Amino acid sequence: MKKTVHCIVALSAVFATGAAGLVQAQQSTMTFFVTSVGVGKGADLGGLEGADRHCQALAQAAGAGGKTWHAYLSTQGAGAVNAKDRIGKGPWTNAKGVVIAKDVAELHGTNNLTKQTALTEKGDLVKDSSDPPTMHDILTGTQPDGTAFPPDKDMTCGNWTKSGAGSAMVGHANRAGLDDSAAAKSWNTSHPSRGPDGGCSQNDLKSTGGAGLLYCFAIN
Repeated sequence: MKKTVHCIVALSAVFATGAAGLVQAQQSTMTFFVTSVGVGKGADLGGLEGADRHCQALAQAAGAGGKTWHAYLSTQGAGAVNAKDRIGKGPWTNAKGVVIAKDVAELHGTNNLTKQTALTEKGDLVKDSSDPPTMHDILTGTQPDGTAFPPDKDMTCGNWTKSGAGSAMVGHANRAGLDDSAAAKSWNTSHPSRGPDGGCSQNDLKSTGGAGLLYCFAIN
């Protein structure tokens, strides 16, 4: 009996080790993820550079730090940056090896981003109303085609430097919202942030179902 128990324990350890190795292997080939946490200062990410550092640090912790990571974010005004132009050419796979888009055109067309595939760097689902607190609002500052908004209205919380008054466009990681509109189902252009502190604070982002999370893409 003891020998049988020891065999079962040993086999369980082997399977557990094998599963852990598989997850690590998939994460090392990962080229897309949703951040499991935000920077913590609302939409003040320290600009594009700060957002990229956040993506890189989380990727490093997940075993995918050998790639160069950029946040999917646009900026406005002089020298405006389009999110679609800073994420590489694809294809992009999540932490479980599932392809979410083969190239930039597919990403902004009929992609494979869903609640089940828009995973964090840890391979976890992004929380939504079915598993509160809702965190499906992802900061993008971007139009549906991946380009920047005109400069007449703040859609990037001051190009990702403000945590007070302002607004930032967000998308829904789970492709769902309060209705069946195209905006509610958009992964990158659902609605501007808003809230009691002016629109860009951590509390503001939480008030509409966010946590300051980002989409991160490996560019190489």
